[in-house]
Amino acid sequence: MEYVYAAMLLHSAGKEVKEATVTKVLEAAGVKADSARVKALIASLKEVNIDEAIEKAAQAPAAAPAAPAAEAAAEAKEEKKEEEQGKSEEEAAEGLSSLFG
Repeated sequence: MEYVYAAMLLHSAGKEVKEATVTKVLEAAGVKADSARVKALIASLKEVNIDEAIEKAAQAPAAAPAAPAAEAAAEAKEEKKEEEQGKSEEEAAEGLSSLFG
């Protein structure tokens, strides 16, 4: 991600996003830049309008992050139900054992 962040930082500063500048930003941030990854980033950004991509990302639905939270809540509810069911099974087993014990 730091490679993408470096490119976005350069773009927002009005600087040209090229291999040398991305490498300098990464090294200034204390990241050892991998030249192959830098080249791949520059090649993948060649046909991308960064302003347009940022705008599309900003317009993404805000409800998307809520989905994992709802899923986690549903899982927690299911676990609680299973836990309660497990307790009632244990209680039933204890009751049966008292008949024979």
